[in-house]
Amino acid sequence: METTGTPRSMIRTDYSENILKVTFDRPERRNALSVAGLDELEAAITNGTAPVVYLTGAGEAFCAGADLATVSELGREEAAAFARRGQRVTAAIESYDGVVVAGIDGATRGGGVELALACDLRIGTPDATLAESGVSLGLFGAWGGTRRLPQVVGDAAALDLALTGRVVDATEAKEIGLLTQIVDQPHDVAKRLAENDATAMRTIKQLLRDREPQPQQERRETEAFADLISAFERE
Repeated sequence: METTGTPRSMIRTDYSENILKVTFDRPERRNALSVAGLDELEAAITNGTAPVVYLTGAGEAFCAGADLATVSELGREEAAAFARRGQRVTAAIESYDGVVVAGIDGATRGGGVELALACDLRIGTPDATLAESGVSLGLFGAWGGTRRLPQVVGDAAALDLALTGRVVDATEAKEIGLLTQIVDQPHDVAKRLAENDATAMRTIKQLLRDREPQPQQERRETEAFADLISAFERE
């Protein structure tokens, strides 16, 4: 009699040299994520304690976003719950208490772009391609992409990408800010970051993401700088 085993995990984690490597591990589906995959990713991020997290994809893609086989079967309330689940994951990435680097090699589509947008740095190889492809299917990015995309690339470029669904190569992605750098080995960037002071990186991230009015921002900046100097003097 045929038996059904435990479903294979869609997320693989490894820790080495102060880096938590989180790999989308479903190459046969271009690393598309189902509900279970999103839950696994959220757990990997929220349980992480490394100063640097490196997100990457197995095979020839970074992440194709939501698994369309899953999405097509959702009712209205289930679809809303799926969107909220994805928003929780991107919020966890964005607010992670450390630096999160997306290492993008190959195709990144839809929700994969949204996951990358939540990262602090998006490091692509020359073979990286990105697209907000949902519009061609009558959909759009609902994992926080409508907020983060214009923040990263500006309103005009965000409308262009979201309304056309066109694919941009690494060079254009770098020009509009969708990619931070183009390198042959994105993991090397994560390794260099892991050599920096973890407290300083965490403080810099918090301050640069601060959306409070200018006086409050500057007061927090002053206090954080004084705290870092005090710690430096004690060492």
